[in-house]
Amino acid sequence: MHVVYPLVVSALLFSIGVYGVLARRNAILVLMSVELMLNAVNLNLVVFDVWLRDRLHGGQVLTLFVIVIAAAEVGLGLAIVLSVFRNRRTIDVDRLRDLSERDLMSPTTAGPPGSGPSGPPTPPDAGPAAPGPRPAPSGSGSAGALDPSEAG
Repeated sequence: MHVVYPLVVSALLFSIGVYGVLARRNAILVLMSVELMLNAVNLNLVVFDVWLRDRLHGGQVLTLFVIVIAAAEVGLGLAIVLSVFRNRRTIDVDRLRDLSERDLMSPTTAGPPGSGPSGPPTPPDAGPAAPGPRPAPSGSGSAGALDPSEAG
């Protein structure tokens, strides 16, 4: 068997895969391109295993491992794509650059919901709140204890 022909096919497969990963916007097409690159590697492993006449067939064993990892990658990748599509209604990878929720991140809130810069809401008749931590109640028994609402 001449080794050049399968290596040329493998190089073409890998090149098409790289182009697909770099140029595509659809997440499913990106996953398919990664699979093309893995298949090019598998082809190289088998070709060199046959060409070198390895008695232990290490290239073919590694190919089986790569196939198993690729199957797990496809399953996990499709689950992630479906989850993203349910939340964002798109699988365009250019629009998925940020992983944060759009509703929670606004200029007025920097932390989790309800912990904006104004703090917890105050009743309208309470007046302005004093800055800084509140003093511990006198009957609490611990001198430096924080109020449970301020512990977070």
